[in-house]
Amino acid sequence: MTDWAQVREDGYPVPGDRPVDELVAELTGMLRSPDPLVRDRQAYSVLATWIGRGVLSTQQLRALGDEMVPRFGDSEIQARTFAPLILDAIVSAGVFEASWVPPYERWYVAEEDLRGYDAKLGWLHAVAHGADLLGTLGLHPAVEPVQMLRLGIGRLLTPTPYVLRDMEDDRLGYALAVTLTRPDLTDSDATEWLDPALRAFATPPAEGITPEVTNTIRTLRALYLLVDHGLRLPGVQDVAHIPQRDQVKAKITEVIRMVTPYYL
Repeated sequence: MTDWAQVREDGYPVPGDRPVDELVAELTGMLRSPDPLVRDRQAYSVLATWIGRGVLSTQQLRALGDEMVPRFGDSEIQARTFAPLILDAIVSAGVFEASWVPPYERWYVAEEDLRGYDAKLGWLHAVAHGADLLGTLGLHPAVEPVQMLRLGIGRLLTPTPYVLRDMEDDRLGYALAVTLTRPDLTDSDATEWLDPALRAFATPPAEGITPEVTNTIRTLRALYLLVDHGLRLPGVQDVAHIPQRDQVKAKITEVIRMVTPYYL
């Protein structure tokens, strides 16, 4: 086996003693490891770097993407949550398959284990990792942006025992903001995806404020700030603005006011 810790230390060169396909196969196997040093600092960091540098061909990237998709149904949480990170890198590198999107959508809204950092497994971060892919797909011309906006609010409103604590709300808020920069969104598209939250919050739950309500409100606050001030899209220095800025801000305020009526 390759000394991947040394590869990382040396700046991620491609070892010349084995075919790239064989190296990638080893790395994808390591990507399921419960050891965060193996999975995150070695397998993921090497694969993401190589993808970004163009080491893998289009055919290799497509094959790697196809290999990631079944992991959304994997029994191991770390395998499920690192699949979207690799797909995010692949799509960002310019390779996209429409067949990858539905399995990702089904997983993202239904994932039950929303732990951010685990003392033994390290970073799991289902919501944050899934949000990174959501934002990338939200910018992709082959994906309907409103589809990603609805996915984001669906993820937030799905009942859960977890209150997000590791900046997942900011990551998902950013992904939604990125998607909202799409110029092909109509005024109704840019706001009506929030209607499920209005309906959900119209009748307060008998048990009080549930985790999913808290997660939704906090994410929408993060989104409001980005809508108001603008944001930087991945790889772009100029500040991007959301075309329907005022309408989106008004709709977010309407949603938040359902739970916190002291907002003006």
